[in-house]
Amino acid sequence: MVDINALKDSLIRREEGPDRRPLWAVPPERADAMKQAADVIEECVEAVKGGGSNIVAEVLRGGGTFTEWNHYPKGDVYDQETHAQYYYHAHPSQLRAGEHGHFHTFLRYKGMPKSIKPGPLPSTVERPQGKDALAHLIGISMDKRGDPIQLFTVNRWVTGETWYTAEDVIKLLDLFDITHAVPSWPTNRWVGAMITLFRPQIEWLVRERDEAVRVWQLGNPDDDAVVYEDKKLEVTSVLDISVEAQIKLVRAAAS
Repeated sequence: MVDINALKDSLIRREEGPDRRPLWAVPPERADAMKQAADVIEECVEAVKGGGSNIVAEVLRGGGTFTEWNHYPKGDVYDQETHAQYYYHAHPSQLRAGEHGHFHTFLRYKGMPKSIKPGPLPSTVERPQGKDALAHLIGISMDKRGDPIQLFTVNRWVTGETWYTAEDVIKLLDLFDITHAVPSWPTNRWVGAMITLFRPQIEWLVRERDEAVRVWQLGNPDDDAVVYEDKKLEVTSVLDISVEAQIKLVRAAAS
């Protein structure tokens, strides 16, 4: 059996390794997109700050008392054109002290290229299929000031997703785009820009997600389906982040 705590120590919080490409090694077109995303993030933060708000408060506005497990806004944010989706919520198993809540981001079936197929899971795993299929892209953990502090991935059961391989999830990242202004134009743009700005780290985190599952399965060879439903394996990879530091690196690389 694999020790889940040891797995988390060795995989989930690892921040260095041969798979981590430095920012200055990304293709020129990716670096340019990251630089543009940095501009969008700063613009959105300043826009809501000028009105005495922040990125999270924009999503919570009008939702009543902030309650654990509830999705904000009610019914989630869903773009009928791109089929990108996100919501904000909180629950007791916070990633670290100081987290207020987090965004979960998705792409649904209608927004995916036809070449993208669900990952090969055992038939005993119950998951959304067909037009209901969806892929979880990345989670963004926020502090009480409304600032991002971590990026993370989760096991299949956490969001009830369909589950796609890491390489397919990576192909979907560029397709996340909320094009409307409900509930907040700045927050909608900010979430998409975060995925672009931290693209190298997100790619690494998604691959680490698959590695965490693979290692877990090695310790449970008699049941290769239970890993996707195991409540002991919730967060499959996580990375502390600093928007300011990332923007500084991106702009330095572009200069």
